[in-house]
Amino acid sequence: MDLRRLRYFVAVAEERSVGRAAVRLRMAQPPLSVQIRKLESEVGTPLFRRGTRGMELTAAGRALLSRAREALALTAEGFEAARAVAAGRRGRLSVGYMFALAHAVLPRLVPELRRSLPKVDLEFIELSASTREARVLDHSVTVALCMPAIRHSEIEISTIGKQRLMLAMPAGSQLARSAAVPVRKLQGRPLISLPGAAEDPSTSVVTSLLRRHQVSMPVANRVETVHSALSLVLAGEGMAILPACAQLGCPTGVVFRPFLDADDAIDVAVCWRRDSLNPLVRNFLKCAEKVIRYA
Repeated sequence: MDLRRLRYFVAVAEERSVGRAAVRLRMAQPPLSVQIRKLESEVGTPLFRRGTRGMELTAAGRALLSRAREALALTAEGFEAARAVAAGRRGRLSVGYMFALAHAVLPRLVPELRRSLPKVDLEFIELSASTREARVLDHSVTVALCMPAIRHSEIEISTIGKQRLMLAMPAGSQLARSAAVPVRKLQGRPLISLPGAAEDPSTSVVTSLLRRHQVSMPVANRVETVHSALSLVLAGEGMAILPACAQLGCPTGVVFRPFLDADDAIDVAVCWRRDSLNPLVRNFLKCAEKVIRYA
C-alpha cells in the first residue's frame, strides 16, 4: 500500500473535507479526490460518505484510520531512527580497551559517552596485546583504546595522547628510596617485559630508552598485561618499565618512580577498521580526545 495515500486519507478524515485537506497537504483538490478513490478501490470498500458535517468515515474507514496513523507514525519513527544511526546518535558501540588504561581513562570516558550518546548501547571489552588486533579486524570491537597504536594495513589510528614511561619496582628496592631513578642504575637488573618484541612494536619505546643510555636489562619474564607485570614485580621477579597510568591500579608493595634523565612516552591511540562506515567512531573519538585532554 502506498504510504502517500494513507497520509492523504488521514488528512481528509481529520479535516472532514477534501478541500481543507488539500490546503493542508498543499496540493490541488482534484488529484486528492483521485487518490482517495484509488485507495478505496485498493481496499475494496468505501471509506467516506458525505454527511451533514462533511466527509464522514464509514465503519471501514474508522477501522483503517487508527491503523493508518500507526503506520505513518512507525514510518516516521523508522526514518528518524535511520537518521539518528547515520548521525551517530543511536546504535551499538563496542569499545575495546587495554587494561593499563582502564583506571586512568574509563572512569572519565564512560560517563562522557553516556552523556554524549545517551541512546547508544555501549559494551566494554578488555583487550590484551595478543587479542587486540584480532578483535578489531573481526568486528568484535568497533573501536579500541590502545597503548600503543595497532600497526596494521587494515586498521586506522588516531593518536589522542601520551603516557610517560616510569619504573615499577618492589617498595623495598634500594632504588625506591630515590625520588627519580637514573636510567644507568638499571644496568643488569631483571626486566619484566610487556609485551614480547615479536608481538608488538611497543617494546621499541623501552628498547630505545635502554639502548640510548647503553643499558642492558636481561628479560626475566615476558607478559601480555600490565596486571601480570605488576604481580611479578610484587613477587620480586624483576622491574618493569610501564606507562605512568599503570600506577593507578598498582598493588600495595609496588612503587613507581620517574626517570631522572629521560622523558620517553608511549602513544595512546584510538584504533578502528579502515573500512568502517560506522558514524559512532567519529563521535567516540571526540569523547576520547576530550577525556584524554583532561586525564
